[in-house]
Amino acid sequence: MLEVRKMKKQEKIDIATRLIFHYGSIDGAHHKQWVLSQVLLTLLGKKDYIEFLENDPDWDHGIAP
Repeated sequence: MLEVRKMKKQEKIDIATRLIFHYGSIDGAHHKQWVLSQVLLTLLGKKDYIEFLENDPDWDHGIAP
């Protein structure tokens, strides 16, 4: 899982964009789901991401490419 620290808004956007650019075109729905999870973690931060997961226990974390 991506390590998230206190980041500025633009830094979060930059990291999310790089994740999508580098990993978004890899074949396999399970890899794309991992990208979505990492983007959410980056944008929400760890605390809110965990809360998101608690509200949707069926969320698929995917598999890292």
